[in-house]
Amino acid sequence: MSKLFSEITIRGQKIKNKCWVSPMCQYSSIDGFSNNWHLVHLGSRAAGGAGLVMTEAAAISPEGRISPSDLGIWKDDHIDGLAKITNFIEEMKSMPAIQIAHSGRKGSTKKPWEEGYSVGIDDGGWKPVGPSSIPFDSQSEEPRELLVDEIVSLENKFADSAKRAEMAGFKCIELHMAHGYLVHEFLSPISNKRTDIYGGSFENRIRFASNIVKKVREEISENIILLVRISATDYAENGWDPNQSVELSIQLKKLGVDLIDCSSGGNFFNQKITPKPNYQVSFAKKIKKEAEIKTGAVGLITNPDQAENILLNDEADVVFMGRELLRNPYWPLHAMKELDGSNTAPNQYLRSF
Repeated sequence: MSKLFSEITIRGQKIKNKCWVSPMCQYSSIDGFSNNWHLVHLGSRAAGGAGLVMTEAAAISPEGRISPSDLGIWKDDHIDGLAKITNFIEEMKSMPAIQIAHSGRKGSTKKPWEEGYSVGIDDGGWKPVGPSSIPFDSQSEEPRELLVDEIVSLENKFADSAKRAEMAGFKCIELHMAHGYLVHEFLSPISNKRTDIYGGSFENRIRFASNIVKKVREEISENIILLVRISATDYAENGWDPNQSVELSIQLKKLGVDLIDCSSGGNFFNQKITPKPNYQVSFAKKIKKEAEIKTGAVGLITNPDQAENILLNDEADVVFMGRELLRNPYWPLHAMKELDGSNTAPNQYLRSF
């Protein structure tokens, strides 16, 4: 059997394969609630054979959303709708996962297909916040710098949201610390100019991330798998870089993180990236080797042999896929047929394979 479609066990939980669905914003919620779109969107990827199916970023507070149409996990009322989704994903023998997040200075924005950028307060938006009063770019509103007691409150909200996620039936939780959103903003010296215990030195800049992990791990059951998505580099001079990512990963492993989901960029408006197949795999390889922690590779992974070789070469432990699975929810079933000669399609679909 291929490595891509062999089992992986983390915290005693078996995941049927190593082809995992990346979190992808859907901009389809009202007041943070999941609905039929989310059920069908995520359910189809589970029926399509992915081993783990992850929701989009679910906000820990209304102000933690990227847009007013983002998914939420900030109140108990969100649990029942999410439970319908986790139940179906498990019926398909996949693992239900959720990413929890706070948008920070990149919040209160419009849907990507809408004209304009920021959503005004009169139109349902809010004042973005961040570690420092530094806007992301010229289009962005200047964020309000968070007070220390507000930072502590947000750490607790991450933990509260993680507990709700477990109550909704998620077996895996990912903490979003990438792409220029709030936790990444604290990590990077580009966006964090604080002079208190949450800024300055490396130890201070990772304090918010570390505290979140500690508090989340205390709230959730021992067998719940905990992932962290990071941007391994800012692609900017004097910014966050791969060596700091290794050091962060070492610390997070000690605190109970099981796997680092290795993405990049998103915190520097003038970043220079040339996306190409496997362009982020080297980050997963470096962190896996130097931090001695499981990693996931992501970014322009589109064909079965490519995904299989990443695992065969020990560059990562799992492969996350995003846009390719938007184009084809049944990619895993086709890839399994190509690599292994058979697949695990639902009985209702067998005549198509």
